[in-house]
Amino acid sequence: MSCAIRLPRSSRPRRCWPWSPSSANALEKAATEKYDVFLLDIGLPGMDGNELARRLRASSQSAHATLIAVTGYGQEYGKESAIAAGFDYYFVKPANPKLLVELLAGINPA
Repeated sequence: MSCAIRLPRSSRPRRCWPWSPSSANALEKAATEKYDVFLLDIGLPGMDGNELARRLRASSQSAHATLIAVTGYGQEYGKESAIAAGFDYYFVKPANPKLLVELLAGINPA
């Protein structure tokens, strides 16, 4: 599952819009709305999270966004692939919720 979070200008993130586990659907949504953060699973069916990250980075609508991978792939090459694809942060499941919330709280809206 992928989700995007819109960070209100003066407060911490409050909403997450879950999408079907479809990268194509995520790209459609990202083309119509400007999001500050994308939480993506790497192991998505069809187009994987790394390809989705590359496409989000290539889009002027989402190139500015912070991309966070939350994945079951913990090997070093998985992290290297994710960073090369454009992810800013990489969490291995189960992600530490405290660290994830702290990260989200510190992201400034574009």
